Amino acid sequence: MAIKCPSVLLPNRCSPTYLCSRSIPSGLSLNLHKSLSLSHQRLGFGGKRSSPLSTAKRVSGGGSRWVMEGSKWKRTALLVVDMQNDFILPGGPMQVVGGAAVVPSVRKAVEIGRKRGALIIWVVREHDPFGRDVEVFRRHLYGDGKEKPVSKGSKGAELVEGLTIEEGDYKLVKTRFSAFFATHLDGLLKNAGITDLVVVGVQTPNCIRQTVFDAVALDYKSVTVIVDATAAATPEIHNGSCVDMVFGEDGSRWALSEHANNVEL
Repeated sequence: MAIKCPSVLLPNRCSPTYLCSRSIPSGLSLNLHKSLSLSHQRLGFGGKRSSPLSTAKRVSGGGSRWVMEGSKWKRTALLVVDMQNDFILPGGPMQVVGGAAVVPSVRKAVEIGRKRGALIIWVVREHDPFGRDVEVFRRHLYGDGKEKPVSKGSKGAELVEGLTIEEGDYKLVKTRFSAFFATHLDGLLKNAGITDLVVVGVQTPNCIRQTVFDAVALDYKSVTVIVDATAAATPEIHNGSCVDMVFGEDGSRWALSEHANNVEL
């Protein structure tokens, strides 16, 4: 299946709920530069392209299984974004409706990332209970008698059940959409020798997309989004945001790798 996009400026690109009429199946992994993408399905993007799997080796046995060379993963960080109770659990004050469904995929990505030696970074929101560090448009949710989503020390700010921070992982607190905005993430990654990023979590049009665009602007070699380990309020918003991350402002497509069945880190 191929995805095509008109060579015109796409509308409403700054909207956090931007919808695109083009859709993509779940299971697709997007790579914004050149690297191995992670996927559970094989998908083509039209046109003949040379294989981007030059940094991977074929694993003997049935099926198309690929494993990145070990040294590659020493330069890779997995960013797990906002997988917290208030964002994931039904009825949560900031629930992302599609979030609960991707918990198993996020857990799988973390498990494989650890196994391969990637740096696991848990990117979470934690706010002052009075909302003094919250965006203006959300401050009405904080203060006496308010819901106070993901307040520091609250149950809602904890990681959803099944996801745990282990020794060697790193927890990064943010207060805005991007994991890079007003944080030390870029310095942390550069000091650790990280050149490649893999991003999972919620939600696609806001924190995922903003983090991805900032990572591209900061010149990371590859930025990969695991689409079936990310989610939004609706499939349409999720798919539209994924397409938005693939195509440039003028409708041209950024470098995007092909995908293999049952890719393993």
